Amino acid sequence: MRTLHLTFEEATEICKALGNDQRMKIARVLSEGPKNVNDLAEILDTPFSTTSLNVKKLEDSGLITTEMVPGRGSQKVSYKRYDRIIIDLVEETPKVEDAIIYELEVSEYVHCKVEPTCGLVSETGIIHINDDPRSFYEPGRKDAQLIWFRSGFVEYQFPNRTPYGVKVEEISFSVELCSEAPNHKLDWPSDITCWINERDIGYWTSPGDFGGERGFLTPSWWPVNYTQHGLLKTWKVNKDGSFIDGVKISSTTIDELKVEEQPYVSLKLGVKENSTNKGGVNIFGSKFGNYGQGIIMKINFKHQSINN
Repeated sequence: MRTLHLTFEEATEICKALGNDQRMKIARVLSEGPKNVNDLAEILDTPFSTTSLNVKKLEDSGLITTEMVPGRGSQKVSYKRYDRIIIDLVEETPKVEDAIIYELEVSEYVHCKVEPTCGLVSETGIIHINDDPRSFYEPGRKDAQLIWFRSGFVEYQFPNRTPYGVKVEEISFSVELCSEAPNHKLDWPSDITCWINERDIGYWTSPGDFGGERGFLTPSWWPVNYTQHGLLKTWKVNKDGSFIDGVKISSTTIDELKVEEQPYVSLKLGVKENSTNKGGVNIFGSKFGNYGQGIIMKINFKHQSINN
């Protein structure tokens, strides 16, 4: 059964089209099967010209459709389009946007402090020189699709587009990551830490540096024995604490991040000097690895009432 669901405003023209006894009868007859104008005029005992005019009004409203079909010569045949019409008389309250999603490429860091092994590559080649931290300040870094370093951090600043006066309830970041070993090494644990607005919210221990089998998006020129892809990880902070892929990793809550109070949201990813597993980090862009994304931030918020 095909249903036409209309808002109050959309129903006006439809009601005009059906606001006639003859057109209502035509709609009912067509519900039994397609008919041409001659058939309708005979069934309803109305002049051909009147029937034709009423068919045209129903057709213009979108309630029926008319096609040329072969027969004795060719003829116009009308079909119903809907079995039921529903009109909402109550105006629907516009949905209030309650989440913001923003994506940065891995190249869009604003600050860094890295130690070798380290480097950056674009879709087409190495940027400057491998294992030289100065490469992270080269103009060509804007094209980076994969960055790596043994220890240190990179910092990203996301625009804070939360409306004024809202209450931020949750923030999350998703990114493709893995450890950093020479070439690659599947068994190479690394404690990769996430800081949000300068607060250490906890670390994820990457099991290894994944290579030997080409990533879905990794360019063909990049040797297969080098790092190929990572794992997609999501850090999330809300009123209950901080989580990595749903597993609680610290007691830092969303209120402690003070997201509403500053013009940007800072995200740092890195490996601490005093980490138990100091195995470096690879961070993948949207055109390298397996997942086709950069670093995605999502902020969920609630509009507060005047009395709050």
